[in-house]
Amino acid sequence: MTPNRVFFNPSSRKSRIARRFLQSLQRIRQRRPGELPSDEVRRRSRRIKVAAYSSMAFAVGNRRAWSRAIIFRLQSRLHGRMRRCLGAKKKPSGEMSQADRLRDLVPGGKAMDFCNLLEETAHYIKCLNTQVEIMKSIADIYSRS
Repeated sequence: MTPNRVFFNPSSRKSRIARRFLQSLQRIRQRRPGELPSDEVRRRSRRIKVAAYSSMAFAVGNRRAWSRAIIFRLQSRLHGRMRRCLGAKKKPSGEMSQADRLRDLVPGGKAMDFCNLLEETAHYIKCLNTQVEIMKSIADIYSRS
């Protein structure tokens, strides 16, 4: 056994998400961090958020409804089909059930029955947890240097 060697599965969900996320971060990095105007910081943070979600969704592929919903949103935004309208979302009147709250949280959840919603939610949470682990690892690496 070699204690200094790290073994990982290149086809695992974590390595697929990490590889895509790091590639996206490399594309985002246009100039060295330093004195950036506040709107540039906002743009960059938005790009990082989109990169995190897209890397997660593309690593999973079309197998899950939540990943298809994220991919559709990203492609719609790229093609200019998604338009924001002020006041387009209606506030629900009265109390929402727990299932309806969950449907609002999981991408693509509004079109699912309850059993599929629970299954997709479990998978979505696993992927979000993986995404957090990857971001923590990246932050640890950069905080040491």
